[in-house]
Amino acid sequence: MGAQIRVYRQKIASTSSMKKIFKAMELIATSRVGKARVRAQGATPYAEAITRAVSAVASHQEVEHVLTDQVTEPKRAAVLIMTSDRGLAGAYSVNALKHSESLVARLQGQGVEVRPYLYGRKAKAFYDFRSREYDGVWTGSTESPDSDQARDIAQKLVDRFVQPVDEGGVDELYLVYTQFKSMMTQEPTVRRLLPLSVVEDEDSEAGQLPLYEFEPSAEEVLDALLPRYIESRIFTATLEASASELASRQKAMKSAADNADELIREYTLLRNNARQAEITQELTELIAGADALAS
Repeated sequence: MGAQIRVYRQKIASTSSMKKIFKAMELIATSRVGKARVRAQGATPYAEAITRAVSAVASHQEVEHVLTDQVTEPKRAAVLIMTSDRGLAGAYSVNALKHSESLVARLQGQGVEVRPYLYGRKAKAFYDFRSREYDGVWTGSTESPDSDQARDIAQKLVDRFVQPVDEGGVDELYLVYTQFKSMMTQEPTVRRLLPLSVVEDEDSEAGQLPLYEFEPSAEEVLDALLPRYIESRIFTATLEASASELASRQKAMKSAADNADELIREYTLLRNNARQAEITQELTELIAGADALAS
């Protein structure tokens, strides 16, 4: 009995230590998620505005540009997959990887060669464990995205996109990330960044579009907007992914702390039952000894 009680005491002590770690990580995630949400909300209007600007240039001018030219039979696509650097965030990285695997399978089923680009150590570990190739990897800042890193990612992807397919370029560019909806909802999302799908201006009355004049030309305006559009979209996605990661970690650590409380209660009950059984056994032995002496 004594050994059993010691085992329960050790389990209670270890679970209590783990609970402290879970609570600390929950508090850290809670303190950071608010700032991440503000950054994501602040970047979204700019990304939407530059997307509207690009769409306006493409829709109001009959120009052929790599940004908007649709490829009927794409041969190669680049996929940027965003996960976390650290674990203990529930199914955050797993869900993003599942969506990326579905996208890769769909593209390969259409005869498209997929070239992965990875953001976050979890995606890198996923591909390294399976001995898969990837064309680029960025780690170290998933919780606090850096605009310089987003610019570097955008530059590499744009260079790959404008490069001819015969020389290793890609026809399409996809982004897989987790969109932040609320503190309780984070939704893995697949978005095609390029070629850009042009949407007509819904605010135009009776289909009458405003007239624009572009200097020096619409083609050069699109050339200037292309890297800024990709950079803004990628940076906004990293900010939303950061907020989603912190929210997922907060929920996971709260759930882990609650489970630790439940385990502590169970181990405490088992320890008390073992202690009571030990006391009962000792009393029984004392009574039996006293009866034996009396007889």
